[in-house]
Amino acid sequence: MSAGLFGLLDDVAAIAKLAAASVDDVGAAAGRATAKAAGVVIDDTAVTPQYVHGLAAERELPIVKKIALGSIRNKLLIILPAALLLSEFLPGLLPVILILGGTFLAYEGAHKIWHMVSHHDDHETPVAEVGPEAEKDLVAGAVRTDLILSAEIMVIALDSVSDESFWTKLATLLVVAFVITIGVYGVVALIVKMDDIGLRLAQRSSALAKRVGLGLVSFMPRLLSIISVVGTVAMLWVGGHILMVNVADNHGSGLDLWNAPYDWVHGIEHDIHHAIEGFLGDALAWLANTGISAVIGLVVGAVVVLVVQLLPFGKKDHA
Repeated sequence: MSAGLFGLLDDVAAIAKLAAASVDDVGAAAGRATAKAAGVVIDDTAVTPQYVHGLAAERELPIVKKIALGSIRNKLLIILPAALLLSEFLPGLLPVILILGGTFLAYEGAHKIWHMVSHHDDHETPVAEVGPEAEKDLVAGAVRTDLILSAEIMVIALDSVSDESFWTKLATLLVVAFVITIGVYGVVALIVKMDDIGLRLAQRSSALAKRVGLGLVSFMPRLLSIISVVGTVAMLWVGGHILMVNVADNHGSGLDLWNAPYDWVHGIEHDIHHAIEGFLGDALAWLANTGISAVIGLVVGAVVVLVVQLLPFGKKDHA
């Protein structure tokens, strides 16, 4: 009897160890996936506050909450099933989707730079007072934008675990979906309420509280500008890297020309690692890869912007 009990306990312990290892694997995979999608996450964080800018203060958090719920629905009900089905039955389409997504990110980054240089404004400031219908339209527009960004995040995440089992893919994408959504919209909520926090501190009797509060209020426009710039650079970097890696891996033509950028960057990284060991070498190699990827993204994005501007609907940007 006792031998059977000990055998059962051993089996339970083995299952527990296996489950713990699986959790560790999913956590590590989710971490890698989130890191690879960092550029899109930053841009998602930079874009969303613009939808609530100018609204009444008491409506900001409710609208952010509605957009966050729409985002998690996008990820769980639309993107995740579609991505897993493609991964299982049409895996060859995933690199194509990544290439298209990388091109879109490069275009968006170059398009933002174009608007900065040409002094156009991408987003109109919403009116401070809106009714229920206007709020509904505003949330719907934000959720549609989120669908594009979330799809790119999830496909990048899926690509990072493409060699794993179906259940590991599913668990990883679920973790990424919730972590990214909570992280992005938690930061967005903090950003949009930061000026209110600053105003409340400025109204206190303490001189230190007033100084901190006024500092927060004056810093918020700069913070939004910094996030926007970082988001633009991240889009070019991630878009260029996606293009460089996936075009080299999936061109299928046998032409060395397609492999040249990836081989060149890989050679530069190898030379840096060989010349400089340790953390500094790793950091410089990463910076080299990131910088070249951003340049590739900028070049590809600029070409697409030029093509779009030559099309009839693209000329509306000049209006």
